[in-house]
Amino acid sequence: MIAGTLSRYFGWRFLTAVLAVFAGTLALTTMIDYLELLRRTAEIKDVSALTVAAISLYRVPFITERVMPFAVLVGAMFCYLNLSRRSELVVARAAGISAWQFIAPAVIIAALIGVATTTIYNPISANLREQSTRLEAELSGSLRNSGRDFWLRQRSEDGQAVINAKSSRQQGIQLGGVSIFRFDPAGHFRDRIEARSATLEPGFWRIEDARFYASGVAPVDRESFRLPTTLTPVQVGESFATPETVPFWQLSSYIDLAENAGLAASGYRLQYYQLLAQPFYLVAMVLLAAAVSLRLFRFGGVQKVVLGGIAAGFVLYVMAKITGDLSKAGMMAPLLAAGLPPGVGSVTGVIALLYQEDG
Repeated sequence: MIAGTLSRYFGWRFLTAVLAVFAGTLALTTMIDYLELLRRTAEIKDVSALTVAAISLYRVPFITERVMPFAVLVGAMFCYLNLSRRSELVVARAAGISAWQFIAPAVIIAALIGVATTTIYNPISANLREQSTRLEAELSGSLRNSGRDFWLRQRSEDGQAVINAKSSRQQGIQLGGVSIFRFDPAGHFRDRIEARSATLEPGFWRIEDARFYASGVAPVDRESFRLPTTLTPVQVGESFATPETVPFWQLSSYIDLAENAGLAASGYRLQYYQLLAQPFYLVAMVLLAAAVSLRLFRFGGVQKVVLGGIAAGFVLYVMAKITGDLSKAGMMAPLLAAGLPPGVGSVTGVIALLYQEDG
């Protein structure tokens, strides 16, 4: 009975700490992103502050999804340090409760948070990011989707065409701020097309509000224009869509479509495995936090404990980035790249706890 009551108590304390850290991160990220968008839209006329706020609110879930592991790490450290400061861990040990028993609730809750993040939060954040992209495109193409241009090359019977876009929606199906450089079959430059938008349809790009520039000829405006193409949505998505923008429930089918089209899908497969490994990643963060924060508060050295926990989480994050880059470069299997960081973090945390608790 005592163990069950303490487990529920420790689990609740851990959950509230994680939610408090995540809420603080969410509020801070929203404020910073909103101020940055206000700065970028300062020169655009008739831009409503509510529209800018909506763009920021739609973007923030996608951004904060990346800091969820650190929210769990910091929340777990705060929880256990606070319990130690109030001597509650001492009382629990005196009641015959081992460290493994009051860590278990946090491990279970972290795993559940990981499952919810992958299956619920990730699709919501991806869809909201799509909404933010739509609102950005409505601001006269003045804002960019990800701070970089998108490039695509296509071949047809009429020659080659190089497409540049300032923004991308629906995995590259709809483009904004489009520039198209067309070449004849011999490779000689033909003309340049500047357009407000381009939409991929079966067999062609539908270009809207286009202006044609050719050498020695005055610019010509056309309200609508069809540019022939042999590209499919999957092929376009390979150039314009990043794996992070694809919701979890669509990744599996997207991987199958890409592989059936003969395209590399390692980035999307890596993203799929990383989302599947998210619960284990959060559990690893809990174990690392427990390994550095179960020290009795009266022994001092709290600053070193906090710095040690943050450093451990940062090392694990760097490892995840390195293994991800190696996988995208074809030097490591996606499953291994996704599973190695949480595996190393969990083993490290368990070994440290075994050394502290059992000698």
